[in-house]
Amino acid sequence: MFLDRSRVLHTLQSAFTHRRVLVVGDLMLDRYLWGEVSRISPEAPVPVVRLQRESESGGGSANVALNLVNLGLQTTLAGWVGEDQAGIRLRALLQHAGVATGLIHTLPDRPTITKTRIIGGHQQMLRLDLEESRPLDGAFLQAFQQRILDHLHHPESRPQAILLSDYGKGMLQEALCQSLIQNARTLNIPLLVDPKGMDYHKYRQATVITPNRRELIEAVAAQEKEHITPEDLNRLLQAGQRLRHSLQIDLLAVTLSEQGIALLEADKEPRRIPAMAREVYDVSGAGDTVISTLAACMAAELTIMDGLHLANIAAGVVVGKLGTTPITRVELLSALASEEHLAQSDKICTLAVALQRVNQWRQRGERVVFTNGCFDLLHAGHVTYLEQARQLGAHLVVGLNTDRSVRTLKGPNRPIIHEADRARVLAAMASVDLVIPFDEETPLTLIRTLQPHILAKGADYQEHQVVGGEEVKGWGGRVALVPLVEGRSSSRIMAHIQRQQDELSQQGA
Repeated sequence: MFLDRSRVLHTLQSAFTHRRVLVVGDLMLDRYLWGEVSRISPEAPVPVVRLQRESESGGGSANVALNLVNLGLQTTLAGWVGEDQAGIRLRALLQHAGVATGLIHTLPDRPTITKTRIIGGHQQMLRLDLEESRPLDGAFLQAFQQRILDHLHHPESRPQAILLSDYGKGMLQEALCQSLIQNARTLNIPLLVDPKGMDYHKYRQATVITPNRRELIEAVAAQEKEHITPEDLNRLLQAGQRLRHSLQIDLLAVTLSEQGIALLEADKEPRRIPAMAREVYDVSGAGDTVISTLAACMAAELTIMDGLHLANIAAGVVVGKLGTTPITRVELLSALASEEHLAQSDKICTLAVALQRVNQWRQRGERVVFTNGCFDLLHAGHVTYLEQARQLGAHLVVGLNTDRSVRTLKGPNRPIIHEADRARVLAAMASVDLVIPFDEETPLTLIRTLQPHILAKGADYQEHQVVGGEEVKGWGGRVALVPLVEGRSSSRIMAHIQRQQDELSQQGA
């Protein structure tokens, strides 16, 4: 689940306002010839595709840029195209989408890299690649590098994130990669790499690299001369951690298809984000979507785990479509809405999990509010109370008495509602960030462990009666007494129900 879902949602809804990203890499034009297959050719044992329509989209780093601009970021793309019709169409496609193309060079001595896919029904039948394999001119690469550095150091164009999209077509030479990485570190700009090839030394000291399983296996084989099978995930992640450490890369995020994403970082065990259950039609461009969404989140200063979670959801959307198709902000918002019920249930957690999330909020300087209660027969008074408690800080954590705890406090006939249902209803409230069931009579253990900034309780208490109040004040926090809504209580509701039952019984008699 998200560590701060409300912040992620606000960032996405506001289209990553005023955030800039620079994308550098290999540009391509993806062409699609769509048709239907109904017979085999009499001339050779190959299917005959009856052509119905054609389409074009940005491929390679162009697809990365289109993902970013669709999410609302101000995106500049740096690379080259040929002096041909494909290059003209690709540049026009990017400009129409809103990508800044001032750093795209036109090279007269080579064609625009073009991939043409023939699709029969929902099946890719054939791919035709047009590209020039000879190395790029050194003078061009040197001039290109200087133009990017000028863009990077200009205050009005300086990005909040840099993304290197390497498709192994010669654009991202080691000298350019290292120049951008070192300048990014000097300027404190996160730099993300979608890698290619077996030698990752040209990416050393990058902030994040995002290989898929196969790419990491190849890189580990080149680095350690060790063969690891795709099924041996634990061994692969251990080798990936060693690779990350040796190259001084801050974070390594491994995309694992149906197994989600694994995050490798210093001094921590691998953290996993499970894949979103989706019907897969085409994985083309899914890696572009992952790194684009992650770069957008890092530009907006969201946490790495929230960025990866959002990237994982975005990838789940694009693999459900045929062809290389960038994610859109509307699609991602819709996917978040459909995931809402899962996020709500994920709010219910153990004290150990809650402590991890609270510590992350605290590290960001965000105030944590704690309150507790039975919340049996949740009513308008509860809702108002929790909303007011939430307004005291950035996050509200609710300690919830278990059924056993409620019986101890209120007698054998309580609670009316089972603890799992009470927790689920609380988790569905926008004002509540975490729900922690506790079995003790008081939440003192929870309070001492989480050390909230503010301890909230109903104004029917006096401050000296609030359990944990002295402890909270001891570490610099405070107790807040929240006004209650008059005439609203679970006891009143139950008394009203009992009176109605008594009246019905008397009428029946």
